[in-house]
Amino acid sequence: MPEMTLIDALREAMDEELARDPRVFITGEDVGKRGGVFRATMGLYEKYGEKRIVDSPLAELSIVAIGIGAACADLIPICEIQFADFIHPAFNQIVNEAAKMYYRSGGTWNVPLTIRAPYGGGIGGGLYHSQSVEAFFTHVPGLKVVIPSTPHDAKGLLKSAVRDPNPVLFFEPKKGYRSIKGEVPTGEYTVPIGKARVARQGGDLSVYAYGMMAHYAVQAAEMVAREDGIQCDVIDLRTLLPIDKETILASFKKTGKALIVYEDNLTMGYGAEIAAILSSDGFEYMDAPIMRLGGPDVPAVPFSHPLQEAFMPNPHKIATAIRQLAAY
Repeated sequence: MPEMTLIDALREAMDEELARDPRVFITGEDVGKRGGVFRATMGLYEKYGEKRIVDSPLAELSIVAIGIGAACADLIPICEIQFADFIHPAFNQIVNEAAKMYYRSGGTWNVPLTIRAPYGGGIGGGLYHSQSVEAFFTHVPGLKVVIPSTPHDAKGLLKSAVRDPNPVLFFEPKKGYRSIKGEVPTGEYTVPIGKARVARQGGDLSVYAYGMMAHYAVQAAEMVAREDGIQCDVIDLRTLLPIDKETILASFKKTGKALIVYEDNLTMGYGAEIAAILSSDGFEYMDAPIMRLGGPDVPAVPFSHPLQEAFMPNPHKIATAIRQLAAY
């Protein structure tokens, strides 16, 4: 299997879906000739033309609104929000329109809409180009929220998102766009939405993470295995909504200890829901307090590189938390 970067796998997924179904189109800021701010759509404008790779105005509300309308008219839009930080003007369209359309129409109207957005820190983007927004949307029934951490999963999950009959928010860890590499099958495949991945096997404790933090969690687990003999289960959640409770609890049953890692602000972050599931449905397996490692409760990731490093979890911080938890 060829090795790809995360961004190349995403581009290949979109290329294949555009070729597979003429109803698929892409719209967003600079997605056309420029190929997107991160070059995710590079080359697709030349291949498919301006009617299927559509540059939009700088208006996120209209990007999503056009996507919803097109989806209701039997098209399959992929809407790119240039940075997840910019998704807030479209919040009403996503939460009150896209998420509720199928329910309020009694199953008459599907919204086969995929919204792609790069999220998270680590690139020196400062306050408005580094936010993690996933927790806002995982509270909304009617949406699916997906965050891959490997090129294999990025391609397979994005293809599943495009084929899903209802709206999918597809957040991509932009720090890993070119730094994360992995093997990607050449043939047709998809990865099912709603299923976590056991990224590493171990019996001492469970680490739950997603996106860039799942990538870091595997590195941290290898570090503590080599240096301390601690063997971690690493669960890459992949899909935040719906939640794969079965895989989450199976790992906790095996280890009895849980560390949940995410780069968003710690308070009210997505990891709190995983902690609640473990404490309620997995109480009988618990051998230690459930631990969370997240970003500090400050407004956003700072521009300053030293402060950015202080904000974000990394493999060494995760390894330290693993050692603390293993000591119980």
